[in-house]
Amino acid sequence: MAIAKAERLMNLALCLLGTRRPLSKRELRESIEAYLEAGSDDSFNRMFERDKDDLRELGLVIETVENLDGEVGYLARRDSNRLPPITLDAEEAAALGLAAKVWQQARLAGAASGALQKLRAAGLPEDVDPYEAHGALEPRIPVHEAAFEPLMLACRDRRPVVFEYRKASAARPEPRHVEPWALECWRGHWYLAGFDRDRGAERVFRLSRITGKVRSRGTGFTAPVPDVVTVRETVAGWAGEIADRSALIRLRSGAGYPLRAKATKVRELGDGWDELEIPYGHGLDAWLVEFGPDVVVLEPAELRADVVDRLRAVAKG
Repeated sequence: MAIAKAERLMNLALCLLGTRRPLSKRELRESIEAYLEAGSDDSFNRMFERDKDDLRELGLVIETVENLDGEVGYLARRDSNRLPPITLDAEEAAALGLAAKVWQQARLAGAASGALQKLRAAGLPEDVDPYEAHGALEPRIPVHEAAFEPLMLACRDRRPVVFEYRKASAARPEPRHVEPWALECWRGHWYLAGFDRDRGAERVFRLSRITGKVRSRGTGFTAPVPDVVTVRETVAGWAGEIADRSALIRLRSGAGYPLRAKATKVRELGDGWDELEIPYGHGLDAWLVEFGPDVVVLEPAELRADVVDRLRAVAKG
């Protein structure tokens, strides 16, 4: 949400919550600077109606009544817009305290700190450390990709984005037009799930492969957002976590530790090479390409052919 609009909505909400009697549109226009600058009456009316709908969508209960002058008036009664008391047991408070402290990023640190103070006011004791309560190490979710913050905001605001994306098998990045749904961290890497407009289908993107800036596009979503976005399951399938067959590869000694962690059998071949048997599913070819000359696929033949084709595509680029 743009800062100017957020400020305008906040001012309108304060006016409606602070009044003891219904306020007409004329009175609200005279009280809020942004409405005075709206220009024509038609422009103001459209802006006011949108703002009123937005506040209601955010949960503010706005009443419409006839005031003494026969005009339509608006107000938001405090007793209709008051949340019930928040009660947290020790475990709930500690869990939420952990969640509030999980971010390292400066942009989120302020909001998380403020939320933690509210949690303490709601029941988290001052002398209880949430880490000690669960006997856990301090949690961290590292985010090094510059694309994370704009994509997080785009997911929240349901705004389509455009970015340059380099696939594992490609030498150069390509533009992607995406309607972002969700961000999720899996095995130390962040992934974006969304609707790829150019391909007309759901896609998952690894943030570390996004190059350049993430740019927003003003148009709304064209595809429905699913109730459940299975980011981890999709990535796991591509990485071979959902395995339905086995591959035999040669791996250079001292290299490819993620592959070694997946191997069901490892045999030393000598001359600086090992032989590994790896269970895999769809997408192992793209993963193996990332290890370059440290990996040679022995079987099956179709997997070997796929890896060779990807390497040739990179070499030609």
